[in-house]
Amino acid sequence: MSRIGKKPIPVPDKVKVEVKGDLVTVASADGKKKLEQNVEFVTVKVEGNEVLVETIEDSRQARGCHGLYRTLISNMIAGVTTGWTRALQIEGAGFKAELKGKKLVLTVGYTYPREYMVPDGVTLELPKANQIIIKGTSKELVGQTAASIRAVRPPDPYRGKGIRYVGERAVRKVAKGK
Repeated sequence: MSRIGKKPIPVPDKVKVEVKGDLVTVASADGKKKLEQNVEFVTVKVEGNEVLVETIEDSRQARGCHGLYRTLISNMIAGVTTGWTRALQIEGAGFKAELKGKKLVLTVGYTYPREYMVPDGVTLELPKANQIIIKGTSKELVGQTAASIRAVRPPDPYRGKGIRYVGERAVRKVAKGK
């Protein structure tokens, strides 16, 4: 059995968790998330203020699904209560970001600005022209959005220019000939 999967998931007072067949629904005032569970390997039960994930059989796949579904449900509860946040930093002379409606315009050293359409369920904040804060209730969607924006111009190992996560230490290489 998975060590993580065995832990019960505490449910805050403002959050409502429902299990109907193979569909797990987590709802609060901030949002609503749904997850289809794998009925073949795990079962999800709500008992009082806790959610329990249990395996049906003892196979390698069942043990893998056990921890996975427990973590997914835990992330859904955290998403509808506090939300998920990811911050990006833009490094480079003249590099900046602008928000025009649902479009993020990145000026990052190419001949023309790159545009990124912000997906539904994610909000962007630009406290400065070189900072992007991504917020949402889905950890997967927030992380994917941050990775997609970072992929427009990843950090350059020689000059350090590009888009990086806040706190990310970019590997700097020494140029030849020095």
